Amino acid sequence: MDFGFSEEQEMLRKSARDFLAKECPMTYVRQMMEDERGFRDEPWQKMAALGWMGLILPEEHGGAGLDFVDLTVVLEEMGRVVLPGPFFSTVVLGGVALLAGGSAAQKKELLPKLAAGAGTRRASRSRRGRRAGATSSPGPSSSSPTRTRPIC
Repeated sequence: MDFGFSEEQEMLRKSARDFLAKECPMTYVRQMMEDERGFRDEPWQKMAALGWMGLILPEEHGGAGLDFVDLTVVLEEMGRVVLPGPFFSTVVLGGVALLAGGSAAQKKELLPKLAAGAGTRRASRSRRGRRAGATSSPGPSSSSPTRTRPIC
């Protein structure tokens, strides 16, 4: 039994690695550690344009229809560069919860927006370091109504 990644997954890995090396150097990571929001719109939208927000979402909702192994390839590369931002909480936690428990109407309305990078879902911490719960913002350009920092 072959437990290696397929040729397509290795191409996805290389693409993710190259993109993240350019867009997420350690200087950016350190800047985002001090940033109130914890991520910037430009890299978020570029990741959406690459299709990363919709990797595991069904094609009928604007996704790529791939599986968790494909997503894992991208997540490994994100972890390698310590990518700041709400990708995991938005795509994995929010997207999977919506796929598993959302109504047909919710899926039809929200999954295409998620696949396009139009919204975020973040687990956050208050300034005192206590878990403040989930915050959401309707799009990457709006700021959270409370002063919270994303968990990276």
